[in-house]
Formats: sequence, C-alpha cells, structure tokens
Amino acid sequence: MGPTRCGKRLVVITGSSRGIGLGIARSFLACGDTVILNGREDKKMLDQSVQELQQQGHDASGFIADLSDYEAASNMINTIESTHGTVDVLINNAGAAYYGLFSDMRPHEWQRVIADNLLATINASHLVVPSMVRAKRGCIINISSVWGVVGASCEVMYSAAKAGVNGFTKALSRELGPSGIRVNAIACGAFDTRMTNNLSEEEKTAFAESIPLGRFGCISEVGALAVYLAGADYITGQVIPLCGGIV
Repeated sequence: MGPTRCGKRLVVITGSSRGIGLGIARSFLACGDTVILNGREDKKMLDQSVQELQQQGHDASGFIADLSDYEAASNMINTIESTHGTVDVLINNAGAAYYGLFSDMRPHEWQRVIADNLLATINASHLVVPSMVRAKRGCIINISSVWGVVGASCEVMYSAAKAGVNGFTKALSRELGPSGIRVNAIACGAFDTRMTNNLSEEEKTAFAESIPLGRFGCISEVGALAVYLAGADYITGQVIPLCGGIV
C-alpha cells in the first residue's frame, strides 16, 4: 500500500509528553492509530497530555521511563508488548540539547547528551526489533537534527550524538531490510520548541531570516512527515532533512 496508509497500528513515541513528540502523537492519532506516549520523569505533564488526548476520543496511553537506562526501557517495551502486541511503528524522539562551548563541558554533561539522544534511540530500537523480525514487519523513525549532518558551533556533543543517530539509521536499515523492517530518520531544523528557549527573540528572528524559507518549522509538519514515512513501504535508510532549506 502507499504512503497514505493509516489505521489501527500500534505506535510508540518516545519523548512525547510535549513539543515535537506530542505533535507527532496527534498526527498518528488523527489516523486512528493506537499511540503510547513516553516521558522520562515528568509524570504530571505526561498524564495531562494523555488525558487531553483521551478526552478528544483518541486511543492514547502513557509510560514513564528513562530510555537511556536499558533496564527501564526493557520494562517499558516488555509491558507494551505483553499488553498490546508487536509495536508497528517506533518513533525515537526522546532527546535533549546542550548549548555551550565544548571546552566548557564536563564529562558527565557530554555523557548525558549522548545518553539522551543516541543511547535512548539504540535501547528502544534494540528492544522492539526481535518482535518486528518475528512479525516480518515494522517501522522505526528516528527524530534527528540537521546539526547531525552539518554540525553546529556550541552544540558539538548534540551534533555528534545526532550524527550517531543518522549513522545508526542507515546501518540498521540495511540489517533489517531483509526482515521487512524499515528504518528512516527525520533531520529537523529550527522549530520553536523548548530546545530553542535559550535564544532571545532577536536571535530567533535573525535565525529565521537565515533559513531559505524564512521561518521556523511547525510541529505538525514533523508529524505529517512521520505519518508519511510510516506508510511509505519503499523508503528505508534515509535521513530526510526537514529544515526549510538549511541543508
């Protein structure tokens, strides 16, 4: 079937209690899918997001887990699979940025950036793959960044972690392709989310003016592309920039 396919798929979206992850959840729920949201530690915010979606008639639930911790990630995925069955679509969105000079960072800070952005993606993917392989189907979509493609000053370790996500995406797609599992990444550019809160309004305006399309992206645009990729049966191993022409 083509890339417009929607239906009762089981979709797990990490880092989805707010921002881009929640926006992606809304897009899949609009397709009639079952969506499980995830937050690392803010249970109140996750519960509020899930409750709002349920009140709108959507089939949504939530799970608190720090996915950079393999044991916590395993507990989440095992619980989901025992309750709902095989995950059809995994969206690895969990992550966190760090803004500052690399020379000022301490080992625990860059280890946290790598854990949040790369290790969480690896852990969740590793845990859903066995069931997907048995089912001979599945889709993994990693939410990456254009900084993982071109690099960004003062976001060196974030860029390194996202470059790792991009390489992981391409390699895993080759390994899982024969089992009918597709792996792609969306390399996001500038979006007005919590990660851009470190910028002043003047800096945001200047940044937007440097983008060929002249604006920040809308969260709904990430969700639309994720839904497309989830149904695009002949697309795998791609890192697709969603950045208004930055790269």
